[in-house]
Amino acid sequence: MKPKPIDRQELQSIIDRHRDRKWALIPLLQEVQETFGYVPPESIEPIADALKLFSTQVQGVITFYAGFSLEPKGKYVVRVCRGTACHVKGGRSILRLMKKELDLDEGETGEDYRFTLETVACLGACFLAPTMMVNLTYFGKLSPPKVASVLGQYKKDKGD
Repeated sequence: MKPKPIDRQELQSIIDRHRDRKWALIPLLQEVQETFGYVPPESIEPIADALKLFSTQVQGVITFYAGFSLEPKGKYVVRVCRGTACHVKGGRSILRLMKKELDLDEGETGEDYRFTLETVACLGACFLAPTMMVNLTYFGKLSPPKVASVLGQYKKDKGD
């Protein structure tokens, strides 16, 4: 389940839809990331040229926003909350369990590109503490059995 190869025509088509509109940088980056699973570093220069920006400006936006990545991520991006409410309710032990279950450390992606493990300052669901997300789905009031169950469902999914 390696990352999808970069289709240069598809990339160029995305860039062309946003050409000459500086304000379109973030929507363009979002579309590129949605299409390829990340913002390929080789796309920075063509994006900058199309929007009449410096490549350092494009790079700066990508690195500023945590939602953008210059590296491929797994099919399932698991985000564990490190906020105060989650910490108080056992978030640290949940993170330890995740690391063990996925055999990943924070910020790592598995060699098979199935899972990426990240931590975030807050998921904004304190009433569900401790909380995690898998892609866009929230899971709260976590316990070791619930974590194992949730991850087990994603590990079972063989679909691409």
